[in-house]
Amino acid sequence: MTLVIQQAHGHPAIALSGESVVVRGVVEPYVAHQRVTVRFYLDGRLAQTRTVGVQSLGNGAGQFHVPYAASRAGVATVRAAHTATAQEGAFQAGAGEVRFIAADMGEGARGPAVGLLQSQLSALHYAVPVNGDFEEATGRAVVAFRKETGLARTPGTDASVFHLLEHGGGAFHVRYPRDGRHVEADLSKQVLAEIEPGGRVREIYTMSSGKPSTPTVTGHFQVYSKTPGTNAKGMVDSNYFIRGYAIHGYPEVPPYAASHGCLRVPIPDAPAIFGWVRLGTPVDVYFEGGGGSRHVSGNAGP
Repeated sequence: MTLVIQQAHGHPAIALSGESVVVRGVVEPYVAHQRVTVRFYLDGRLAQTRTVGVQSLGNGAGQFHVPYAASRAGVATVRAAHTATAQEGAFQAGAGEVRFIAADMGEGARGPAVGLLQSQLSALHYAVPVNGDFEEATGRAVVAFRKETGLARTPGTDASVFHLLEHGGGAFHVRYPRDGRHVEADLSKQVLAEIEPGGRVREIYTMSSGKPSTPTVTGHFQVYSKTPGTNAKGMVDSNYFIRGYAIHGYPEVPPYAASHGCLRVPIPDAPAIFGWVRLGTPVDVYFEGGGGSRHVSGNAGP
């Protein structure tokens, strides 16, 4: 008999507390009317016992499936055993561990659960380290993901974040794939994305665009000037795309539109963006439903 844990994630296997994993067992040879007892242990204590029948696979082997959901965080192990009958002898098997994790995480958390979160965000091209430590950069990536998926714009996780990640949510939809290597600023969701040729997303960042009284101009532009460092207005590593409108780092980047017209990004993200953006890089600024201001203000600012 062999056991395989399904519906868990990563190596070592991780699952959310309250969600089910499935243990699949394969028995060779298959003998009709046999039953197997499966025991789940959470942190070494017996948590669940199920006795199930073995069903034929049609190839001389049999199989069974048993779900298990841990009610709290902890490390689960599983053992399965068949008691000897007149038709078949006794046998047993075990499977690897599953670490059940709490979905609620924030800055200061660390370990495999954080690594899983970071890996899933990185696979979707959010700017995030994959180091198992939930620090400010991870929080910024979570905010960007929450913006993209319509969740509350906070820097922590809950079950809804992991549910969307597991079901393919949070992918950035490239609006102008024919613009080659370019930047897209989605004012509806307040995220900025670097796009490679062919419409491939390279990196996604949280941002803050112009507030209603000083809106960011929408349209198709090109970076015409780049100024490294911090200027007199507190703008860091600025990439100007029309008049005084720029993509730049700034100390205050709330999760909503709050700037004087520019596209603010967190200061720790500004050097990477500045290094990727070149003179002449197209910048597409838009609301998903269309519209927005086409007026180019003469005094746009940070």
